[in-house]
Amino acid sequence: MTGLTIGELARRSGVSARTIRFWSDEGVLPETDRSAAGYRRYDASAVARLDLVRTLRELGLGLDAVRAVLDRTRGVDEVAAAHVRAIDDRIRALRTQRAICTLLARGDHTEREMALMNDLATLSAAQRQQLIDEFVDATFAGTDPDAPGSGIATAMRSLPAELPDDPTTEQVEAWVQLAELVGDESFRARVREMAVVGSSQTVPEDPGPDAALVVEHCGAALAAGVVAGSAAAEEVLARVGAGGLDRAGRLALAGRLETFTDRRVERYWVLLGVLNGWPARQPAAPAFEWLAAALRG
Repeated sequence: MTGLTIGELARRSGVSARTIRFWSDEGVLPETDRSAAGYRRYDASAVARLDLVRTLRELGLGLDAVRAVLDRTRGVDEVAAAHVRAIDDRIRALRTQRAICTLLARGDHTEREMALMNDLATLSAAQRQQLIDEFVDATFAGTDPDAPGSGIATAMRSLPAELPDDPTTEQVEAWVQLAELVGDESFRARVREMAVVGSSQTVPEDPGPDAALVVEHCGAALAAGVVAGSAAAEEVLARVGAGGLDRAGRLALAGRLETFTDRRVERYWVLLGVLNGWPARQPAAPAFEWLAAALRG
């Protein structure tokens, strides 16, 4: 078989004459020769080349990649592997967009939330991560990460937030809330205060009450409406191991608790937990707030 015109090649291959002409002009499907009247003609090898070009294009490869394969400057396996990576990136982006659309379908969103969801849909994974990295870098700039009391800085540095490859609607919502939180200047200032105090303090000889006991007993006291300074409050302090402190000791412990207790900071960890699939935990900040008030009472 020799000397097929563009029309004949189009009918035989199922590829439109316009596409064949475009590929010929781009150099990925050069004609074999031309007729006396100047019409392009294609032989059997051109037909085989056309089949390969069509296959590679249907896989989504650009003309430069197709040309590189045909010119044997890159192997099909190398080009295919790169394309697989690109497809994986696109699949991840589509999953994120699907979760965002599901969230949007619920309605009742603020203008700020809408803007953040738009950012989430359009920013790359690296750009989304940069939002968290910039928050951590700005908040903990100049603090000593190795100081005995800088645990919060170390923890926030070691736990960057990123969306999973296949995020749920709840994880998308958590990411939006996290992005809003780290962009809040008052939140940044509060975490900065914790970081500076934490990196400048030494670890106290008495670390204070056990967190689990505080959540259990002080949380129950808060729920029951126990008032600071009451006899019932003193009983709770005794249960968590703070009943024997003198006035100065109580005030010192209350000050430490107030410095490192913040519901928004706890919310940061909760949102990270949603993103990372951690088990849900009972909020601890309200219980520690009650404990600080009881110590001062």
